[in-house]
Amino acid sequence: MKSMKISRTCHCLTAVIYAIALVNTAFSEVKLPAVLGSGMVLQREIPVPVWGWAEPGEGINVSFAGQMKVAETGGDGRWMVKLDPLKASNQPAKMTVTCRGGKQEIVLEDILVGEVWICSGQSNMEWALGNSMKAEEEVAASAHPLIRLFNVPGHTVSPLPKDQGAGNWQPCAPNSSRGFSAVGYFFGRRLKQELGVPVGLIGSNWGGTRIEPWTTLAGFESVPELSAIVRQVKGYEVGTRVGGGDPSAIYNSMVHPLTPFAMRGAIWYQGESNGSEGDSYYQKKHALVNGWRKVFRNEDLAFYWVQLANFQRPNRNPAGGDGWAKIREAQTRALDIPGTGMAVITDIGAANDIHPRNKQDVGWRLAQWALHQTYGMKDLVPAGPFYKSQKIEGGSIRISFHNIGKGLMIGKKSGLQPTEEIKDGKLEHFSITGEDMKWAWAEAVIDGETVVVKSSEVAKPIAVRYAYTMNPERANLYNREGLPAGPFRTDSWQGPSENLKWHPVNEGGQPPRSFSGSATEIIFSNKGDDKVKIYWVEFGGRLKFYGELEAGATRKQSTYSNASWLITNMEEKPLGYFRTTGKTGNAIIPKG
Repeated sequence: MKSMKISRTCHCLTAVIYAIALVNTAFSEVKLPAVLGSGMVLQREIPVPVWGWAEPGEGINVSFAGQMKVAETGGDGRWMVKLDPLKASNQPAKMTVTCRGGKQEIVLEDILVGEVWICSGQSNMEWALGNSMKAEEEVAASAHPLIRLFNVPGHTVSPLPKDQGAGNWQPCAPNSSRGFSAVGYFFGRRLKQELGVPVGLIGSNWGGTRIEPWTTLAGFESVPELSAIVRQVKGYEVGTRVGGGDPSAIYNSMVHPLTPFAMRGAIWYQGESNGSEGDSYYQKKHALVNGWRKVFRNEDLAFYWVQLANFQRPNRNPAGGDGWAKIREAQTRALDIPGTGMAVITDIGAANDIHPRNKQDVGWRLAQWALHQTYGMKDLVPAGPFYKSQKIEGGSIRISFHNIGKGLMIGKKSGLQPTEEIKDGKLEHFSITGEDMKWAWAEAVIDGETVVVKSSEVAKPIAVRYAYTMNPERANLYNREGLPAGPFRTDSWQGPSENLKWHPVNEGGQPPRSFSGSATEIIFSNKGDDKVKIYWVEFGGRLKFYGELEAGATRKQSTYSNASWLITNMEEKPLGYFRTTGKTGNAIIPKG
């Protein structure tokens, strides 16, 4: 027994010595992040960070394009320099990174200078060029040596931000483009054609994901309404188990290793997995943009997103408001963030497919925003007509728009063909209401740069809705540039509400799990004498903490119909639960 004990002790000691040796030698050689590699594109016209790791106190020299920058590693082994703003160049160049003592030299080759964008989101951004419309034809024609692709591999998470990730730069060619984001490729291809400079595209995507796991802690902290998520993320430790649905978990592993790589902007296609939300998605979009601008150290980072496409069976109720209507509204409202834009694609979706194959128009419309707003091509109208204002004129309402361009028209979009003007057509999918909020389908006509809306069923109208539904397949208002009008409503009515039933836990048992449904809201009012905690019961039955509610306080929360919400005391003893329906629900928490 004694010899066995000695043997085990020796093995443990050996393991400890080996671990210490690994720590001491982890940065004995200069290391660079994966995104800094041969074949990359560096962003022009702004300072360019170059960073890595080496032994503490090591002197580092970085040489590129006639510049020599020096740094010294800190006690944590990190170092960084910033290259002065570079001019665009399609001539391959070398970068050298050396230890000042001459112990090591890293040479990166075939580097271009131009425009760099990150392409991120869930499955519609991840959707590969090889699966898009006219895939084989597009892949075969994708040899663009001045476009470089960097794809973050796999689907990974981390409870804390990771410094090092994986991936490598490749010239855009059939073998590399086939599996790359189709939206990203078509966006980058148009930028290259219009700007005539090299383009670098970084893909970081994961199908089926919500916006929260892509958002940084700093982003959540920038939006007071998201304080409950801040507490959750701040609670993460090295050993915390996180999944693809947990806040910041994907960012920490699939975006943070890219920071602070210099880039012009981001394109974003996500929202389906948050499809039941309204105001809360608006808040989270602010958090996403704020956070990415901070970690990439670029307060002017452009950010363009895709509004969700038309999907599922059309709803003939003129009130609309079903399905993705509210999240599209939230995506539109988020345009109050400076330096952002939104590509409307409610005319190119598919009722039976959440992944419409026409990614060409999506990338083209995102590039239209970038060319107009980021690159100053003001002769290009950035998007289709967006609602501006309404004016009540007796029995009708006149609607004014932004982005008129060359004028308004009735149009039809078929496949990859340009939008066709329907000269003898009739405007569709406008509805109108009076003070009774009983909606009726309306007659709408183009009058110069406005649309006049009325209905014989509504004598004194107060509000108009257009394409405000999950699948507005009949919507056909365009500008003459062929870009569709964005869905809108001029009212702020939340719809009928109801008092939700309180199910005391000692009577009704544990709350059932939630199931995905249409978007709605729940308004919690704590009529009890004590502070309580609010939890959402996730689809799998796990509890997700949403916040505390003081006695006498009220909280509004976007949610699904068919969702369960558990209320506990501050010691987390269950008190009762509510079940939502499709209406706005008033949830009264009674005295104990």
